[in-house]
Amino acid sequence: ISPFQVYVIQVSVGNHQWTVKHRYSDFHDLHEKLVSEKKIDKNLLPPKKIIGKNSKSLVEKRQKELEVYLQTLLLKFPVTAPKVLSHFLHFHLYVS
Repeated sequence: ISPFQVYVIQVSVGNHQWTVKHRYSDFHDLHEKLVSEKKIDKNLLPPKKIIGKNSKSLVEKRQKELEVYLQTLLLKFPVTAPKVLSHFLHFHLYVS
């Protein structure tokens, strides 16, 4: 068993589709920057879990929560995503 969980994210923009992979700590870092720079609600990110963090049910639940988190962020910035979010989702590699 891996000491940490990697979450796989499918990103779709128009006809472009790609996959990015991030650990929870990456989401946390992204969130801290968005809270600081864009005044995002600090409670928007699902909380960090310590006990049973790699259990299958928790991983599946957190995957869904992180998906909702990202969708919520994209709804908050419908025209142009903040640079830190665009970089997190690798927009710079796939969308011109």
